[in-house]
Amino acid sequence: MTEAELIARYDGRVPRYTSYPTAPNFQSGFSPVRYGDWLEALPDDKPLSLYLHVPFCERLCLYCGCNTQVVRNEGPRITYAELMISELEQVAFAIGRRLPVSHIHWGGGTPTTMPAKWLLRIMERVRRLFDVLPDAEIAIELDPTNLDADRLAALWQMGVNRASLGVQDFNEDVQEAIGRPQSFEITESCAQRLRGVGINAINLDLIYGLPLQTVESVVRTAEQALELDADRIAVFGYAHVPWMKRHQQLIRPETLPDAQARFAQRRVIGEVLEHAGYVAIGLDHYARPDDPMAKAAQAQSLHRSFQGYTTDSASALIGIGASSIGTMPQGYVQNASTVPEYAKAIRSTQFAVTRGYALQPDDELRRAVIEQIMCHLYVDLHEVAAAYGQVADDLLADARALEVFVEDGLVTRQGAQITVTEAGRPFVRNVAAVFDAYLKVASEQMRHSQAV
Repeated sequence: MTEAELIARYDGRVPRYTSYPTAPNFQSGFSPVRYGDWLEALPDDKPLSLYLHVPFCERLCLYCGCNTQVVRNEGPRITYAELMISELEQVAFAIGRRLPVSHIHWGGGTPTTMPAKWLLRIMERVRRLFDVLPDAEIAIELDPTNLDADRLAALWQMGVNRASLGVQDFNEDVQEAIGRPQSFEITESCAQRLRGVGINAINLDLIYGLPLQTVESVVRTAEQALELDADRIAVFGYAHVPWMKRHQQLIRPETLPDAQARFAQRRVIGEVLEHAGYVAIGLDHYARPDDPMAKAAQAQSLHRSFQGYTTDSASALIGIGASSIGTMPQGYVQNASTVPEYAKAIRSTQFAVTRGYALQPDDELRRAVIEQIMCHLYVDLHEVAAAYGQVADDLLADARALEVFVEDGLVTRQGAQITVTEAGRPFVRNVAAVFDAYLKVASEQMRHSQAV
């Protein structure tokens, strides 16, 4: 089958599977009391992970699919920081004891839009309320164009040891089309300044499928990215969903590459990175062989969460901030999506949770199967089912749908053992979707991005 035929067959809309069930399946009206019970039931002997969401940016990038807004005044940011501290205290009170924390991830938006002293105050409160382990990974996402000296110093004082720099593309025409001017020199200087204060683990984000991108232009961007000597590079496909993100309507559809061009862009970026020694991980990540993520992939201990691929093995991730999502042993919770709704809930001294999902035994089983496929490109259905005290009959019935993947060379199968081939890596989401019991309705599929 030709590449064009593969794309035509498999380039539907499927989830990214950063959770299962996926966020559109979360239920409204989830009880904050239930969330409190889940917090209280957290085990004493297992570390937590914290996600701190800052939904503010200083500029609106037209491609962005995140829950964020442009806020240039300091007042709303300070107010929001105070709300985050209040929520941290509510959560810690519900837990009732000072539990260990192994991972902290600041996301957004752009967390470094917060005033430096408030970044420090939030982190100080985290350390007071939780036992942040000495070897904890403390990661932050940032925009290289707005990292001033005060915020840089704050990151060092906060103990940040990994920074993720948004790049997307270095081509000036592409940057203009997406409203994100950012020279290579600014990005390079940001990376050097971070390393200058001891933040040596650097991640980069690249995007293909953006307006005006070509195979030649993304190769040049990938080659420039190599000059930054990053530890990890994520390569995401642009999700054009203007019916969900109205600002994307400002991107002219005729400037977007078609499905075959997107596929070619993804392929050549991967070729550049792998030729330079990076290891391909899962769907869209590349890491140096000595990076913890590459080692976790090799040891098959890699995980997938709302932050994407991660070495974090914590059984609970607590989300703080508007729209943040938490993962608990019993299920998922999500805070109110807008800042006003979030503020109203926190000020009323109740949790801001408005949506959630309580996992059923079949959900837990399928979640494990999907995570293994997404992370390791391999799963043994009998082995996973046995680990959950179940049988694999329903999974094996679903696996019959993989016959076409096998015929196309994307999957090999020996009974219950399923392996995604290298040719199948770009289609791994489609393979995982075979085991998604909820992805049945066309309207649900439209809420997801293109598979390729």
